[in-house]
Amino acid sequence: MALVKGTNCGFVTEAPASDPEGSNSSCDNISYGLKDTGPENASRVTEIGWFCDNESEAADFEVAIYDHNSGDNNPEDIVGSKSSDAKGTDSGWKKISGLNIPITPGETYWIAFSLANTSTATNKNYSSEAGEKFDLKGATPELPDPWGVSDATYEELIGIYAVVEQEDSSETNSASCLRKQSIQANGEVGLFA
Repeated sequence: MALVKGTNCGFVTEAPASDPEGSNSSCDNISYGLKDTGPENASRVTEIGWFCDNESEAADFEVAIYDHNSGDNNPEDIVGSKSSDAKGTDSGWKKISGLNIPITPGETYWIAFSLANTSTATNKNYSSEAGEKFDLKGATPELPDPWGVSDATYEELIGIYAVVEQEDSSETNSASCLRKQSIQANGEVGLFA
């Protein structure tokens, strides 16, 4: 399986479980941000994870959602919260759940993680994809806030995801219909879909 936005990277509705089998490169002591757009009906992020491709020494990692700097086309400020956890020494998906980070459908965000330095290089997964974008900042064992200037940018996907909770569109439509019926019952004039 390759890295596929919406499946095992970027905003997803279910956390991935299998190895994305992308290329790998070291990621410790570096902050990464993957650019993506808030999905339809998305209300908040509840979990963020990244894929660790090899065994390495124990170290802490951090995850966050950044808003978008449209002028520089890179991450700007952390939205809602920044959380940290221990990655352990094994390979696999490293995740932090129980998050409550509000997002807006259609808005641009950056899903980010950083990992403290490990003696043995710790590898992430990536794949080259035209039109995609991730940025990095070196020598950053913790996520910076604000992000500042990126050290590099790539047309690639990286193995990081954010699980989104979505509002039930049928409930939203029902509430909208009830409001329209109430307005009509009160004799107000307007156009209704």
